[in-house]
Amino acid sequence: MSTESFDFIIAGGGTAGLVLATRLSEDAGQSVLVLEAGGDHSEDPRVKTPAFYTAFFGTEADWCFQTSPQGNLDGRKVTINQGKALGGSSAINAHIWAPPTKEILDAWAELGNPGWDWEIMAPYYAKAFTLPQTPEEFRKVLGVDGEKPHDGSTNGPLKLSYPGVRTHPVREAWAETFKQKGYSMKNDGPWGQASIGAFSSLASVDPVTRERNHAGKSYYGLARDRQNLRVITHAYANKILFAENEPNPRAIGVEYSINGEAHIAHARKEVIVSMGSLQSPKLLEHSGIGAAGNLKGRNFDIPLIKELPGVGENLQDHLVCDMGFAAVDELETLDGLVRQEPAALQEAMMDFVQRQDGLLTSGGIKTYAFLPVIEFLQGEGREKLLKLLDKYRPAEKDNDNDSSARGLQKKKYFEILEKTLLDPRRPTGAFLTAIGQNPTIARQPGKYLTLAAILAQPLSRGSVHIFDDVKSGSPSIDPNYLAHALDREVFAQHVKYIEAIASSAPLSGLLKQPLSHNPEAAKFNDLDDALRYVRSRSISMWHPVGTCSMLPEGLCGVVDSRLRVYGVRNLRVVDASVVPLLPPGNLQSTVYAVAERAADLIKKDHGMS
Repeated sequence: MSTESFDFIIAGGGTAGLVLATRLSEDAGQSVLVLEAGGDHSEDPRVKTPAFYTAFFGTEADWCFQTSPQGNLDGRKVTINQGKALGGSSAINAHIWAPPTKEILDAWAELGNPGWDWEIMAPYYAKAFTLPQTPEEFRKVLGVDGEKPHDGSTNGPLKLSYPGVRTHPVREAWAETFKQKGYSMKNDGPWGQASIGAFSSLASVDPVTRERNHAGKSYYGLARDRQNLRVITHAYANKILFAENEPNPRAIGVEYSINGEAHIAHARKEVIVSMGSLQSPKLLEHSGIGAAGNLKGRNFDIPLIKELPGVGENLQDHLVCDMGFAAVDELETLDGLVRQEPAALQEAMMDFVQRQDGLLTSGGIKTYAFLPVIEFLQGEGREKLLKLLDKYRPAEKDNDNDSSARGLQKKKYFEILEKTLLDPRRPTGAFLTAIGQNPTIARQPGKYLTLAAILAQPLSRGSVHIFDDVKSGSPSIDPNYLAHALDREVFAQHVKYIEAIASSAPLSGLLKQPLSHNPEAAKFNDLDDALRYVRSRSISMWHPVGTCSMLPEGLCGVVDSRLRVYGVRNLRVVDASVVPLLPPGNLQSTVYAVAERAADLIKKDHGMS
């Protein structure tokens, strides 16, 4: 069994792992090892071409996790696509670069995490990206004429753009529709200090090459040739190694395998787990960290190193529910590509290869909006909300099986959601448009504009745990979607509101009249119809967080505010699993920001430059 030593070992070469590797290896005196289970697909056209983002789903570059049957989704198993590649999910996601809100990040701090509020975190978001410069003549058609022009102050590795054809009419129509409803984003734009309102969606697509920008290219590309950084692909991290005969656990290395052959790497300073929300708790449990009851099964019995009941718990994920509307014939959409029509594919490929333009430069998602539940803002709807909050407000200890710590955690999360629901300036839903029908569900003739709603701040909590001794296998995943009654009510309200958006001018001018729904079941008579549709149609946005939550240990936390695992020296977790509360939109910007913040914390703790 071969052994080597490094200052830092990072288990996982995904989004967070490569940010850390790049930043830590900036100090030439530190040696860094990255272990990545997938391969390097950076030059694969399926990665580089924005419109092909679904082409890797179910392939060797996708973990393609399946949940247990979800009782509140008609018993369906839900697929959660996660990148198994250098760059992780940033190499296969839909490129969306959505902001957090100030209130959500301030809530992170209120949950017991000093140093993670908006004021401190905003610069770390900005550190990761470079905003595009938009010529004045394009600002109105891009729907950003109400925002302050970008001042060039951002200069991060990820080059962002407004994806696709600049003159596509959906952006301007979306912005004007919400302006007329009183829901324009503040004039400093979504990256100033997002709250509620509509905005044009940025994407991690290079504005010049029009290719995907991801951690494997933008970050690792800066560090690839450094002599003090080593990245090993197709390497599965099996377990963390600990010093023997010491009173308190201390991580000293990682056992990993390549093609079934075992290897050991020793860490002189730290082991950092960056395997994502569905894999980081798996590695901790296989290493003896978690609830003792989860470390034993029919064919495995793992010695307990540290009792941490929060490992694998507090799983949160965004559900998304969409409906298509038949679009006017002149609207440019991706439907021909979704149906894989040869003529459409050939024309799009020529535009992309010869001019770095056309349909292939976008995954199709153009616009976004953060909104409260409109029905709850006044009158009978407001009274209904107050009654629902009173009905479902948790006691500190919910039942005999609930620990006081878990009951207190539920109470804290409920209080945050209650503030959000009662404040008309805070969103509980996110809405988006995609120019074409949903490619993951159906392929219908004609042109469509898809509108979708996202449950931005779910109360339902799930779990992910090991169930066998197969280190490289999938854990047992139960997101427990829509288990909380408030989630069902709020999400049904948001999905029902999609019709009101589609019916509003000028967006309605892009749709055939009267509105033609795809599928027909998207025509609702009441909220019960909307909930039935939600149960049958909703899928994961692939944004799992919280399974190694950054929370006080007394709230079932796994890591402290410096991302150190409680009770274990020289061990941290840095990825989406530490996020204690979902941001309202797509997750990737937050993962980059968390990793940038973590890199500074680690450097400071070790006196690094």
